[in-house]
Amino acid sequence: MARRKQPTARQERLGSELRKLREAAGLKGLEAAALLGTDSTQLSQIEFGTAGVSEERVRRLVAHYACTDTELIEALVAMAADRTRGWWEEYRGGLPTPFLDLAELEHHATFLREAQFLYIPGLFQTEDYTRAVFAHRIPQLPEGELELRVRHRMQRKSILGSTPFKALIHEAALRIMVGDRAASRAQLAEILEISEADHVTVRVIPFALEGFAGAGSAMLHAGGAVPKLDTVVRDAPNGAAYIDSEAQLSTLRTLFRKLEAASLNPDKSRDLVNRVAKEL
Repeated sequence: MARRKQPTARQERLGSELRKLREAAGLKGLEAAALLGTDSTQLSQIEFGTAGVSEERVRRLVAHYACTDTELIEALVAMAADRTRGWWEEYRGGLPTPFLDLAELEHHATFLREAQFLYIPGLFQTEDYTRAVFAHRIPQLPEGELELRVRHRMQRKSILGSTPFKALIHEAALRIMVGDRAASRAQLAEILEISEADHVTVRVIPFALEGFAGAGSAMLHAGGAVPKLDTVVRDAPNGAAYIDSEAQLSTLRTLFRKLEAASLNPDKSRDLVNRVAKEL
């Protein structure tokens, strides 16, 4: 297969999972390449996501690695077979790659869990709220790119029709007026409307909560086909950080449960959102 100049985060994840299985089997790249009938350069490209890998080769590799996790194997084979060119591809070349990677991650997620403290979750944002967020960027974005980012975020909302989504939002994010007062009221109304869907849960962490020290715990947890393929996205100094190691995933799952336990139940959360809207 032709070498990819810029693999997607999903393609890199397939490669990294194959590398983890090889390392767990105690095989060096040269040894694994020989078992596959190729060279270490091509195997390295597969593991970095810069070269594709066929379903048949995935099965051969995991057999050599003595992997017996049938569900994981089938999930990796499905990733190798996936040729999806989703709606986000129309933005390739117009927006930074991380925007496309996030949309692809959400598209394939079996569930989404998000915790936010200063901003409304992206999938809940109205057009005016999103535009205000991107307009605040320094240096200022060209008008064309700003509108592309707004349109892209609005298209991401399409998954709200089917993907189970649990959102934890701190009261601070509800009260910070990113746009003007009218836009803030409209944003809160949007949250209330979205929360009525059966597969969407919104819970608010109130200001009045004592002993809360988790305000630095913002995250987006995307469920994989199997738990080992879950991904957590967190903000990092140079952009989003994709976390997929089993140890870190376990820690972040526990952290999310702690945040959820500190939040109001859905009914009380709706009451608080309504109260904040009336106070604006």
